[in-house]
This record gives sequence, C-alpha cells and structure tokens, in this order.
Amino acid sequence: MQYRFFICDVFTTERFGGNQLAVFPDATGLDTGQMQQLAREFNYSESTFVLPASGEFTRRVRIFTPTIEVPFAGHPNIGTAFALAVDGVFGEIADEATVLFDEVAGPVPVLIRREGEAQFWCELEAPQALSLGDTADPALVAAVLSLDVGDINTAVHAPQVASVGLPFLVVELTSREALKRARVDMTQLEKLRDTGVVPDVHVYTHSNDEFDIRARMFAPFDNVTEDPATGSANCALVALLTQSGVGNDAGDSWRIAQGVEMGRPGVLEARTRREGGEIKTWVGGHSVLVADGKVFVN
Repeated sequence: MQYRFFICDVFTTERFGGNQLAVFPDATGLDTGQMQQLAREFNYSESTFVLPASGEFTRRVRIFTPTIEVPFAGHPNIGTAFALAVDGVFGEIADEATVLFDEVAGPVPVLIRREGEAQFWCELEAPQALSLGDTADPALVAAVLSLDVGDINTAVHAPQVASVGLPFLVVELTSREALKRARVDMTQLEKLRDTGVVPDVHVYTHSNDEFDIRARMFAPFDNVTEDPATGSANCALVALLTQSGVGNDAGDSWRIAQGVEMGRPGVLEARTRREGGEIKTWVGGHSVLVADGKVFVN
C-alpha cells in the first residue's frame, strides 16, 4: 500500500526553520504498529496520522513521537491543520475557518486564517485547562541541565510539572546566557526520572527584545534530544505564568522564540485567559510546506 505524506516546518515562515512534522492526510488502514514504525522512520519529534471522524469533529488525529503515541502536542496540530488547508481538504477558506480535531487528550479546535496564496496562520486551543504536578529540587534540575543552581530562578515558581494536555517540567532560568549553556546530563536526567518527575524539561527565560520569552525543550527519553518549537510546552508555560500572577486575569499574550540554539529558529504566539476559575491557553504560528510524497507500507 502507498500512503501520501507532507513534510512541514511549523512555527516559522522559512523552510528549514521551526519544527519538522510529517503529516499523513489519510491514514485509513494503518494500524497502531505501522503508525509507530512510520514515525520512527521519519524520526521527527512528532508525526501525525489523520483519520475520518464522526459527530462534531472534523478529523481524528493521532500523534506519535519516534517511540510512543502522545495524547496531544502543539506543532503537530498547527502543521496538520496547515497541511490539510493547503491540500484543500477543508474546502475554500476565503478568510478564516475553525476545525475540530478529535485527540486522546480531548477536542482540539484550530483556527485557520488565510494570509495569501497557500499561506495560512493557525492557532490551537489546548484541550485541557492547566493542571500542576510535582515540583523538582532546583539543585537536581541544575545538574540535569549542566548548570549551577544559581542559574535556576525560583522567584516566581519552583521547577514545576505543568500540563494542558501533555506534561512538562517547566524551569525558569536567570538569563539568556544560562539558556544558551544548558546541556542535558543523561545520568542526572535518569535520577530526575527516578524521583517520579516528568523528564521532559522545558526551560525558559524572560526576554526584553522582540520576544517576551526565549525557551528550549529537552526530551531525550522520547528520542528528542532537543525540540525546535514546542507548542504544548509553551502553552503549559504561559498558563503557569498566569497562575503565578505574571500577566493579568483578563488574559495576556507572549511572543516566544525557540530553536535558536539549534539553528532552527521558531516563533510561537501564545495567550491565556481565565474562564470560570480555569486557565485556558492558545498557541499559534505560521507553517511552510517543504515536501510531499508517498511511502510504501507492507
């Protein structure tokens, strides 16, 4: 059997920037094992497999890293909506449209806004409100990142597990210089994992230039040494900032740079709003089509 795929770069307007994504626009007939094999073959941080949906949903979307299926992720939703829009799956989009993806973590609405010929800006709403998990010892986190404990900023929050559909350990650093120096020590990361804390580490620092935040994300146990642009992690981050009083109750927005240290710069636009005691989050950005083709599956 042959299956069509697209390759997109997400959270960027330039090819070979942002976060790579493989999208299978019609994965009907593929089983879970075959999807996992294909995700491992492409070896991007995630690949998506689009299936028919029923009821209110536009499509069902399954998301795989090279090692596991995940319930939700940011750039896969943005890139999938973009690729399907470019392919005409949603019909003619003269101005904007909203689609609804059925995912393990829950419904994911994605706004698609036309910005030119085959150019779309997409924004997702995270499927879950902010939930908080364990905190981690700053000294251990510093060792994980090959940093000094003084590089970990705990003034607003301790290293904290946060999730809006996918959990990350969110860590604030004191400076951009510390952000640049961060390198994962696998022995120390194993120690962190052994404590029961999620070992996917999203580090950030506040910025006073054209960006509000600069960030990096490390998930080597998912075969992702470093991720260029992580929508789900940045949604969790800005929700945590809102929960911590950074921003305001009416809502706030952040322009985030990620992937710079990898040579794949990405730009993410995230925002939050409190509704009924919960914090809702959105993240959006551009994507570009890099390639399309067919893959053979036994």
